[in-house]
Amino acid sequence: MSGEFGLTEAVSIALGGMIGGGIYAVLGVVAQISMYATWFGFVAAGMVAICAGYSYAVLNRVGDQRGGSVSFVQEFVGNSTLAGMVGWSLLFGYVGSIAMYAFAFAEFALGFEGVPDGVGGVPLRPVVSVLAVALFVGLNVAGAQTTGAAENVLVAAKVGILVAFGVWGLAYLGPVSAQSVQFGVGQLTGVTPVVAAAISFVAFQGWQLLFYDQERIENPTGTIRQAVYISIPVAVGIYVLVALVTTNLAPEAIQQRPHVALADAASAMLGYFGLGSLGFLVVSVSALFSTGSAINATLFSAGHFAKKLVSGDLLPDQIADADADGVPTKAVLVLGGMTAAFTAWGSLGAITSFASLSFIVVFGATSLLAFRERDREAINPLPPLVGVVGGFAFAPVMLWNLYDREPETFWMVLVIGAFVVSAELLYFERGTLDTHVPDGVEGLR
Repeated sequence: MSGEFGLTEAVSIALGGMIGGGIYAVLGVVAQISMYATWFGFVAAGMVAICAGYSYAVLNRVGDQRGGSVSFVQEFVGNSTLAGMVGWSLLFGYVGSIAMYAFAFAEFALGFEGVPDGVGGVPLRPVVSVLAVALFVGLNVAGAQTTGAAENVLVAAKVGILVAFGVWGLAYLGPVSAQSVQFGVGQLTGVTPVVAAAISFVAFQGWQLLFYDQERIENPTGTIRQAVYISIPVAVGIYVLVALVTTNLAPEAIQQRPHVALADAASAMLGYFGLGSLGFLVVSVSALFSTGSAINATLFSAGHFAKKLVSGDLLPDQIADADADGVPTKAVLVLGGMTAAFTAWGSLGAITSFASLSFIVVFGATSLLAFRERDREAINPLPPLVGVVGGFAFAPVMLWNLYDREPETFWMVLVIGAFVVSAELLYFERGTLDTHVPDGVEGLR
């Protein structure tokens, strides 16, 4: 099978989905919890993510259907209700991810010197976040999208900036400043590292987008597998590097301004040369660009994913037009509206936790599916088992963290979850319900 994208483009898409805005949005939230041990949270989350990636890859290889977790559930379980619930969970995860990127976009936009936090007593952060979502909804409706070649360049630039930040940061901490690097080894006991890993899990969700666009990838089964195995370890390495530098150079900023701590760390190390303002500017502009492109790409992918769900009768056709050419306008508008509301009223910690929880559930479920198929040829049961254990460990820890730190958010998540599950069951079991509706009631409908 021939396609327009090879391994290089596939790795770029996967890395762009993970690194695009994840590190800028997640780092401060995770560092407030685990501080110097933040790097370990990314390592643990990355290990579970690559095991989930293995599960996706083997199911994609042994199955007859292509298309990710929803298709896998349909084929290997044969239950459209479960498949639809997985699809809905993914959509909510995408909404949470876009809201997270929009929140971070606004924080960096308002972090520049001279930019006010509010006007007339009205905080500007929610306003800027909503405007960012509206901008990229408009661009998607207008049909703007990134080509494979452009994606290679954009991802190379984003990765290059972060690697340069990390390498120079470690050099600054050692030979230049003579400051010892703290790894937070004493914090690696107890539940804190697991909490950090669970919250940071959303930063590893971009790779699975490859499974929804296989018709454009050359030799998709093999290429996607290689891209997953390359992109996730590279993302882990970059996250660990950036986390070590930021927590060691800007510990005060993490407590006071966690959302822009990475820019403060860049300012600290370039301040040695009298270029502190330049360091803050470069990282902040990079963050704006990265979070903006992440909003655009995730909205684009989520819109097309919604269209596929509608075409499979797994989502109401009021959400998207299954026959639409190109970007499904209705889906993008609906997802954009939900995202705008979420990013306007939620905190970054709550939004990040909500998005991570959605992907933890889906990745854990897909790993469980692969573990069930372990008797098939060339399926190693260990990686799926790690994915299952990680998912089942992360989910309750995430909920406990929300209950302990943000009880209002915890109850909000439970209410939203109960509402979504109820709506899913009403939609997917509507045929069964119809057969049990009394004739007199049926006549009143």
